[in-house]
Amino acid sequence: MTEIPRVRIGELLPRYDVVLLDAYGVLVTLDGPLPGACELVEQLNHSGQAYSLLTNGAARLPENAARRYQGFGLAIPPERIITSASLLTAYFRDHGLAGRRCRVLGPADSLRYVELAGGEVVGLNEPFDVLVVCDQSGFPFLETVDDTLSQLIERIEAGRPAAMVLPNPDLMFPTGRGFGITSGSIALVIEAALALRYPRRPELRFARLGKPYAAIFEEAARRAGGRDMLMIGDQLETDIRGANDFGIDSALVMGGVVGMDAVGAGQPRPTWLLDTLMA
Repeated sequence: MTEIPRVRIGELLPRYDVVLLDAYGVLVTLDGPLPGACELVEQLNHSGQAYSLLTNGAARLPENAARRYQGFGLAIPPERIITSASLLTAYFRDHGLAGRRCRVLGPADSLRYVELAGGEVVGLNEPFDVLVVCDQSGFPFLETVDDTLSQLIERIEAGRPAAMVLPNPDLMFPTGRGFGITSGSIALVIEAALALRYPRRPELRFARLGKPYAAIFEEAARRAGGRDMLMIGDQLETDIRGANDFGIDSALVMGGVVGMDAVGAGQPRPTWLLDTLMA
């Protein structure tokens, strides 16, 4: 197996028309910016090079995410931010979900994304037709998951399975003090419980929208007007696999969710390795 080239960020930027940046583990943790992130964003803004923040985050509207990043010293405007939850509008339209009752797991902005997509958001203990798992925060965890699972089973038993949508398929993220689970892990728990009860019903799974799936890369290409793009990320299964499947180059930033030991046989291989975003 050929060795993956290790490069510096300054060597990569001139090679591509568009740079796609992951957020958590590349630019920020929960505690603030990572080394080199502020300088990189400043350089991109100053040079005029096209870039987008391509994030599986589904807990903040672009304007609120931009405000938070700007508080960290990252001058990223809202129009540069493509979130997985922004794909809900097209998904609801294409699958006839507008106007349906939706249970949404996530904070207030997650609920707003579903409303913007045309869904009717309902509260805990209310019946729902669509389950949208956006984030691990913003709700009483055990009570909500238990009630959600119970209602899903009730609907299946009645022959009316609910639609299940997962904008953010990430399983974990770096917190700055370690790691935490996110919405993808919650979805796996629900899927495992349904598989245990209904082993012959493989269709009882979430529709996944964010990286590594194509829709979010297609949106980035649409905005950029082309596919000469580089994806910079810290997760093999989302950032790197998604870029590879979409047919664009990728760079893995070391020190995020995965370490060098994870880059092996059978795993998605990045085009480049970056030890840091520092120039």
